[in-house]
Amino acid sequence: MIELTYYGHSSFLVKIDDKNLLFDPFIRPNSKAAGVNVSDIRADYVLISHGHEDHVADAEEITKNSDATLISNFEIATWFSKKGIEKYHPMNQGGSKMFDFGKLKYVNAVHSSTLPDGSGGGLAGGFIVEHAEGCFYFAGDTALTYDMKLIAAEFKIDFAIMPIGDNFTMGIEDAIRAADFVGTDKIIGMHYDTFPYIEVDLEAAKKAALQAKKELILLNIGESITL
Repeated sequence: MIELTYYGHSSFLVKIDDKNLLFDPFIRPNSKAAGVNVSDIRADYVLISHGHEDHVADAEEITKNSDATLISNFEIATWFSKKGIEKYHPMNQGGSKMFDFGKLKYVNAVHSSTLPDGSGGGLAGGFIVEHAEGCFYFAGDTALTYDMKLIAAEFKIDFAIMPIGDNFTMGIEDAIRAADFVGTDKIIGMHYDTFPYIEVDLEAAKKAALQAKKELILLNIGESITL
């Protein structure tokens, strides 16, 4: 069993045994997450899917406060190293590595990636985390892609954390197809309702998932769930 805590937008803290993995921290600039105290967040690893501000805003602060290891693609990891982060691990598409929490694979995402200062952020990606208790997919910002079928061929995915906000990423219809592609019936929704561009009808999204025989889990900011 693992514990997920949602910090809004695409930010999740995933606890696997005694290790805390923080994904795409965008908290302070998100008015909807005003109740989250960033100073209290501690992580062993900070994983960044791509370079956009709404995925990296709090990464430097939390990584330094936690003495965490930052994991992302080569361009993003080295960009943060120049900001004084000494513990970092660069990856790239298709690469995998064993860590003390389990196996991590960096997989394709179809999205742009530019860092806040305009530097190139390399290719956007997602993460597969395979650990003693199971396996999950953090899709990052992505369109639906046939590459997702390769995930099902290699891993048994228990649940997938996927964007459903449409406009910049998949909407709920494509997220349902993506769940089929990766071989899971459990979708944790992210990247929705933060900005007007990605506001969605949540009841309609839940209905679409139900009709497709998928479980769509939409957490409140600050809420935790055990899976």
